[in-house]
Amino acid sequence: MMFGFFKRKNKAADEAADHFTSTEKEMEQMNDFYEITIAGCKRQLKKFPVNDKIDIAAFILFGDVEVTEKSAEALIAKCPEFDLILTPEAKSIPLAYEMSRQSGKKYIVARKGLKVYMGNALSVDDQSITTQSLQKLYLGEDDAAELKGKRVLVLDDVISTGGSLNAAVALAEQAGANIVAKCAVLAEGDAKDRDDIIFLEALPLFFK
Repeated sequence: MMFGFFKRKNKAADEAADHFTSTEKEMEQMNDFYEITIAGCKRQLKKFPVNDKIDIAAFILFGDVEVTEKSAEALIAKCPEFDLILTPEAKSIPLAYEMSRQSGKKYIVARKGLKVYMGNALSVDDQSITTQSLQKLYLGEDDAAELKGKRVLVLDDVISTGGSLNAAVALAEQAGANIVAKCAVLAEGDAKDRDDIIFLEALPLFFK
């Protein structure tokens, strides 16, 4: 009788410990993600370390048609009139395409590599929070000519340090464009306090 009692007691304790361990694991998994609602779409963004002091929540539009379509619609509603969209390669290309489709305005991509068909291309340095080394952005000769004198919307998926955005702006200015707005789906970290950008939601940085 006593043996059966202790056996049941030990089983209950084991089950409680397993439940506690399971809850701990669930909490750890929850801490690995950041929940955000973008243009009415709820998403869980996985966190990744940038260095030993900061984690970021990765926002990736590739493959997420719903967020891309709804974000494009929401940004168009917030932005002033424009003639062309300029975006840096590559994560914001789906958004630029969808905004182009919805607005009927062409989009141009500032490339990370120089191509033979780009002619006498313009170039600027580019470094973002997710880039480990200095890169360059290029604007082909024909694209630069098309931007000249046009009302241009400079677009990115996330604005954080503003490196990629600033590089795209510099290219547009070199081409003689009239920049009417700088916009993104998310403003990360201190970028949310900027008064010169248009965005849908703020995205925090996660300090360790």
